[in-house]
Amino acid sequence: MTETNPVLEMDGVGVTVDGRPILADMTWAVAPGQHWVVVGPNGGGKSTLLRVAALLLHPTTGTVRALDHELGKVDVRPLKGRIGLSSAELADRLRPELQAESIVRCGRFGALEPWWHHYEQADHARAEGLLAQVGLAGYGRRRFATLSSGERQRVLLARTLMPEPDLILLDEPTAGLDFGGREELLGALDALAARSDSPPTVTVTHRVEDIAKTTTHLLAVADGKTVATGPIGATLTGAMMSRLFGLRVEVGRSGGRWTARTV
Repeated sequence: MTETNPVLEMDGVGVTVDGRPILADMTWAVAPGQHWVVVGPNGGGKSTLLRVAALLLHPTTGTVRALDHELGKVDVRPLKGRIGLSSAELADRLRPELQAESIVRCGRFGALEPWWHHYEQADHARAEGLLAQVGLAGYGRRRFATLSSGERQRVLLARTLMPEPDLILLDEPTAGLDFGGREELLGALDALAARSDSPPTVTVTHRVEDIAKTTTHLLAVADGKTVATGPIGATLTGAMMSRLFGLRVEVGRSGGRWTARTV
């Protein structure tokens, strides 16, 4: 993959489940240096889109290229290791007794338990360093069950970074967080995006207040179809949000953060 090639491309992608269309004619590309947010109402196809992007779900129609390889023409197992994914489903599968450092370290192989693979001392050191990078220095020996919701999300973010991914996918990382937890996580995302070695990111949410300052692009999805796509400053408008949710919406921006309210 070169620096000019998209890390992810979808062309006319559709997904049908039990005869019901979930995605339809989705065309989208994520390039190096971009940080995307995917917004839309519940049930609109956002999470399905992310599963396709994570190479966990093959589309019914269309083509997907990830990291210069076309889905369906290559063994996706090595590619999955280059895509970091964080979701509520993953958090639910992690054993609560595991320590934070172990959860992050297991991300090197996408594993759920540390005894599944052999790790070098450098892996332990990298896991601790990544915890510090997301604001959790000294938390390595803390059990997952003892962490707050916001701390757990930052552990999962550190885990996605463990294998040095070429793309990071975050499925509603702020869901269920209180104000403090949300702000801590968004701060960690902004700090990550500001790094020169940051991989491109895609974050799914349905609240514009949960969009990080460093987000560069937006994809709006409803009923499995694209409503808007492009640089966030040009696409995140009251008119677009009104069309997306079927309400009269006013969008504002202050200090790099977005707000939306009905009018």
